[in-house]
Amino acid sequence: MTIMPAEIRATVQLYLEGKIREWYARGDGKGALFLLNAADASEAKSIIESLPLAKEDMMDHEYIPVGPLMPLRLLLGSQSVQQ
Repeated sequence: MTIMPAEIRATVQLYLEGKIREWYARGDGKGALFLLNAADASEAKSIIESLPLAKEDMMDHEYIPVGPLMPLRLLLGSQSVQQ
């Protein structure tokens, strides 16, 4: 718990810098989920590794690329997807 104040400050700073888009508490109480503004998993890893818990090797994490739900294009029918 001694590292948590620094972790919270660093996380808020990343949010204010626009690197964390959204954050959520896990329903099982075992941590958090961050949606990051990152071009790829490598950039996301760099962002997360800047946090105090990661620097102390005290967090388990997984990087999952996400994007638009592409099947929604079917709702556009023959309209151009570029619009």
